[in-house]
Amino acid sequence: MAQPWKAADHGEDPLIEHELVTGEAVALDVRPASVILRGAGTMIDWLAYIGLFVVMALIVLVLFGDGIDQALAQALAIAGLVFSLLIVPMLVETLTHGRSLGRWAIGARIVRDDGGATGLRHAFIRALMGVIEIFMTFGGLAATCALLNSRSKRIGDLLAGTYSQHERVPRFSEPSFVLPPVLASWAETVDVARLPDRLSRRVAQFLRQAHQLSPDTRVRLAESLAAEVVPFVSPLPAVPPEYLLIGVADVRRKREYAGHLLERSRLQTLSPVLTGLPHDFPTR
Repeated sequence: MAQPWKAADHGEDPLIEHELVTGEAVALDVRPASVILRGAGTMIDWLAYIGLFVVMALIVLVLFGDGIDQALAQALAIAGLVFSLLIVPMLVETLTHGRSLGRWAIGARIVRDDGGATGLRHAFIRALMGVIEIFMTFGGLAATCALLNSRSKRIGDLLAGTYSQHERVPRFSEPSFVLPPVLASWAETVDVARLPDRLSRRVAQFLRQAHQLSPDTRVRLAESLAAEVVPFVSPLPAVPPEYLLIGVADVRRKREYAGHLLERSRLQTLSPVLTGLPHDFPTR
């Protein structure tokens, strides 16, 4: 059957992911929190810690009244600022393993550059620099630094070797593609057994993410993947590249499912032999 299309000579344009390679050479897909999200979380934390300082100041006024000594008032004010703006953020981040009220609200967590959990040292450096770049400059210095690097790090993160990782991911949804009616009869006789598993996973990933791509990118990636799939498919249908990918993915999924069902039925048939005792032992 004549092939109605010809794959364009384009290199594959994969989606760029933030990849983290651990010490065991395992690649993890992580997503740093954006500057806007970090700003929103920082604002929530800033209001919480300033509110804590105000509450402490009101408690001192209630306990001592207007007759408090001026030197004692200044000492208590400094101690309150250190406690609410340095000690409390450091303890909260340490005890919650990188979380805080603001980061909980935006779904982020502070982690080390290698993806590990932060400790007291990281929290102290970040809290100490936070007093300067967040509270003293109203976040201007932190925002400027975050805009100049790919992981939205502020100065405290650069010194501590940390960054804010966005952990709130969208809910996984099953692929919604179905076999086109024009391929119904083709799917009964097509041979896709030689299709490599790695290429099959790439096809399935493209189909899951196709609705998120621009039309030009979607067509280009479909043509590129179809050109790789063609040598392993027989016969070839006279359909557009994306229809071919949908058909191949659907056929493989249904045949693999049928194979798993057949394997399970055979194991159930052999179950009495595999789990039973020879010659009715020990009741013989």
